[in-house]
Amino acid sequence: MSTSAERSNLHLLSDVNLYIIFGITLTAVMGVSSIAPAFPSIADAMDVSAQQIGLLITFFTLPGIFITPILGLLADRFGRKIVLVPSLFLFGIAGTACAFATSFEQMLFFRALQGMGSASLGALNLTLIGDLYSGNKRATAMGYNGSVLSIGTAFYPAVGGALAVIGWHYPFFLSLLAIPVGLFVLTKLEKTGSNGGLNMSEIFSNVASSLVSKKVIPLFVGIFLTFIMLYGGYITFFTILLDEKFGQNSFWIGIILSGSSFMTAYASSQLGKLTTRFSEVGLIRTAAILYLSIFLMLPLVENIWWFIIPVIIFGAAQGINIPSILNLLTGYADKEYRAAFLSVNWVVMRTGQALGPYLLGLVYAGFSLDATFYAAAFAAGLFVISSVFFMKEEWYITADASMLEDM
Repeated sequence: MSTSAERSNLHLLSDVNLYIIFGITLTAVMGVSSIAPAFPSIADAMDVSAQQIGLLITFFTLPGIFITPILGLLADRFGRKIVLVPSLFLFGIAGTACAFATSFEQMLFFRALQGMGSASLGALNLTLIGDLYSGNKRATAMGYNGSVLSIGTAFYPAVGGALAVIGWHYPFFLSLLAIPVGLFVLTKLEKTGSNGGLNMSEIFSNVASSLVSKKVIPLFVGIFLTFIMLYGGYITFFTILLDEKFGQNSFWIGIILSGSSFMTAYASSQLGKLTTRFSEVGLIRTAAILYLSIFLMLPLVENIWWFIIPVIIFGAAQGINIPSILNLLTGYADKEYRAAFLSVNWVVMRTGQALGPYLLGLVYAGFSLDATFYAAAFAAGLFVISSVFFMKEEWYITADASMLEDM
């Protein structure tokens, strides 16, 4: 690394805006990963089935499917803070309220409110990086943010699992951390994104025309199928497998999920080096094949120690797949409607996140636990087909943030 690059990175790490973005990122991934290890305990406490417990993810993600594009339009028109501050406060208050729920129906209501608070966070954290940084600084900031995200998803299951050992409701108190993040956004974050030059209809028209690009659609398909597998096959029914077949408690389930996330963090940190040797499309294809092998493998494991292999492979696949897709999408997001464009991607992710537990829950109810992993493998197979036949490497070589056009 050159001396100038080192100075640039040191300057970046002294920027308070970057740490606020980290706080938003950590909040965005908290809503599911911190409570997933407690699913078996919550199911017992609320007297609901393993099939029903996945609704805690579905109700959390559904609001984002409908309101995230609206919030993205508002953030482009009036600025990021107008959307972020209320969102973070709602996330913290509603998430904490789940700890005091006296019925499963009441908990689902609070989860839906928390999901409304979460709806804009995952899109606006990336949007802020695009707003505040350019060139190498932007790439460096994206890398730092990806590492923070992976570390968060590594620690949250372990912390949530440990808290769930004390009581099922304790993991929900982690949501309170969103309140100070919201205060920092309000008082310290640089104001960005207010675009008085375009009205809402113009922003909507620009985003709509961008979404029909044949370069973008395969990336959306990839991220959708990834989240079907992640939240259906892995976070929901892999935890059920560890509980039902291997008798693991919430703490050890959290530790196992954390191991996968640490591998994701390492793989993400190596993405810069990998992309000097391999194309991002090639990395996405590799990840799709890894997903397929993992979900075909899970039903065959009889000794819990053998889970080390699929957990490591899954973490590596996540580390090269999701950042690659997000980087390609961000490269095509015009700054004038960046929040709205990335909000659509967040809707696609949320749709996969919501449908994964529900669809695989139907498979679980109608067939067996093993069948859920074969269904996830089917989704992985579709991802392989999409990445091989509908993603062309040459489309993404000259991606530029100022344009999105079909070839």
